[in-house]
Amino acid sequence: MDLGIAGKIALITGGSRGLGRQAALSLAAEGVDVDVAICGRSEGSLNTTAAEVSSLGVRCLPIVSDASDLDALPGLHQAVLDGLGPVDILINNVGGSGSKEDWILNITERSRADKTREDVENTSVADMETTFTRNTFNSFSLAGLVIPSMAERKWGRIINIASVWGREYGGNIAYMSAKASVIGWTKHAAASLAGDGVLVNAIAPGMIKAPGGMWDTLPKKHSAETMQHFFDSFLPMGKFGDPETVGSLIAFLASKRAGMITGTCIPVDGGQGYSLI
Repeated sequence: MDLGIAGKIALITGGSRGLGRQAALSLAAEGVDVDVAICGRSEGSLNTTAAEVSSLGVRCLPIVSDASDLDALPGLHQAVLDGLGPVDILINNVGGSGSKEDWILNITERSRADKTREDVENTSVADMETTFTRNTFNSFSLAGLVIPSMAERKWGRIINIASVWGREYGGNIAYMSAKASVIGWTKHAAASLAGDGVLVNAIAPGMIKAPGGMWDTLPKKHSAETMQHFFDSFLPMGKFGDPETVGSLIAFLASKRAGMITGTCIPVDGGQGYSLI
């Protein structure tokens, strides 16, 4: 499929592993001429991913930067401008819940509506601020840096990685609230920028199994019986999702072919979510 994005420049935060890595690989695998900048905190994993992307015929610029640090974002943006040029495609992938795995240890005794785990009574304002900075404020701030040049050129794509737990109950209260906020600013920005040719969308992944991630290591730490109950309780397909599906959707939303899709949040959760809209 011709994505119509030859010569475009993409910036992917959290691009060294997980969904960020897959986003870069999916863009490159489409055979389009896209220069990709990936940022992350580990130089080693960044260089490894950059080599993978470059092997597919796409120029890749690895940038060591913590995209959850708001003060670091102007420097990150400038590094892309200096190394590649103005950003055409922004993929806000950095985020996280800060949750520990202990919430799943007794999954066989817990219900889907269990409200004792990291609820309002056990969450401080500081915890909320940290989670919002990691998921909402950073993505919003980085978008603010790239939007002026996108609007000037009358073309741009912003894709925010939200979560199924930003659409409905799940996860801890700080993460759920922060991801819901990401979906909210996605919708508002999309309406504001539609006339400028800048499309803003979100993706709400469910439990995606990526190498080294929580859902990758979890089965190694718990019994087959516990994991089967977990799958039965949360995952209708009976398995974790794969990064490739999310990567393919990212590539499409970044493309010229997605020209009428803006302001939406698309779940990629294998039926995990129960929300109608």
